[in-house]
Amino acid sequence: MAERLLQAHQVSDLCIGKPALRWLPPQSTIADLEAGGGREDAAVAVWDGNEGSDVAGRVCMADALLFLCADDDDLASPAAALQATLSDLLAAGALQAVRHIDPDASVLEAVDAFLGGAHTLAVPIRERWHAAADRGKLCWLTVEDVVRFLLSSVGVFSATASRSVTELGAVRPAALAVAAGDSALSAVPLLRTALASHASVAVVADTGTGTGSPARRLVGEISPSALRSGGVASVAAIAALSAGQLVSFLDWGGAPPADTLHAVRSRLRRCNLLGMLDLLYGGTTDASSSSSSSSSASSSSSSSSDEDEDIVDADGRKLIIASPHRHGSSFLGRRRAEEATVCHRGSSLVAVMVQAMVHRATHVWVVEEQELVGVVGLLDVLRVLRHHLVAGSGCGMHPDLD
Repeated sequence: MAERLLQAHQVSDLCIGKPALRWLPPQSTIADLEAGGGREDAAVAVWDGNEGSDVAGRVCMADALLFLCADDDDLASPAAALQATLSDLLAAGALQAVRHIDPDASVLEAVDAFLGGAHTLAVPIRERWHAAADRGKLCWLTVEDVVRFLLSSVGVFSATASRSVTELGAVRPAALAVAAGDSALSAVPLLRTALASHASVAVVADTGTGTGSPARRLVGEISPSALRSGGVASVAAIAALSAGQLVSFLDWGGAPPADTLHAVRSRLRRCNLLGMLDLLYGGTTDASSSSSSSSSASSSSSSSSDEDEDIVDADGRKLIIASPHRHGSSFLGRRRAEEATVCHRGSSLVAVMVQAMVHRATHVWVVEEQELVGVVGLLDVLRVLRHHLVAGSGCGMHPDLD
């Protein structure tokens, strides 16, 4: 019955009402991406716009922000890095593979495409969904779209969906994790991997249990969506802060208070990252303004002491970045693990699906007594349910998640 459901429904059923994707040619610059509204969650297709031609890739503002953190040259001169092309951006990051799929294809074919390595599917828009002006245009189909569809018909999978994620073998090790006290820059390669794999980076602290293998407490997460909401200020924060402090900075949702920005500017000035100061002072991309704005940054903060610029970890020592959850405290407001989307080993698969959809998350962290023990991603959900079609709901075998 479940297989009939996925074969009877077409990809076009999941695309009704979807807007045409925004696209830019490969020679466009990162500055073009930003100017055209790249901060929105909707990704941009790197495409020439010709019907029948392949989409070269998929980029969003988070890709651009991480590109600006890629190396010392980009950190020192972000205005120059903004003139890199989208082709450069695709070459620099982990590839977000885009696969073309026909609107008449079954939902089962879409599931297999995602499990086969596609990050996103590009679907030609049919005229009956949209105005004739949209002929030849494409729309995105994402893993989230497919999981949302499966959740709407979860009764068909009830024998599997009611079982725990541990029993089903859906829990993976949380490999994308960084210590709260480590430099946020050290998380950039992990964040690039996260972007390409529908994930986020966990920020953890050693609980110091002394049991041999260190236990990791979930402090928070650094997600691509949080980076997008912070805009260019996220780049400066990555360059200046620890991973734990970055969590608190991103908690402000792109509007940190003046004293928080001052702390970031102070660290950038100490590191001689004057180009990054330009991003914070108005977000300018004009390299010619670097001298004046950097001079302003230096003079406006000349009276600050080194004590105000202390950067330490998340385990009780004084920090300069206050989380909004601490109402202006000068200590890092430790983000509760519950503020990331979490479940437990015994949580049912359907409960995890609901949590992911409600919180618009692509993954759910698995914790026990605040200790991070794994993660369940939407691709893991698809693998489990796809296995259900092959092996049947009555068997107790784990799906092959490798």
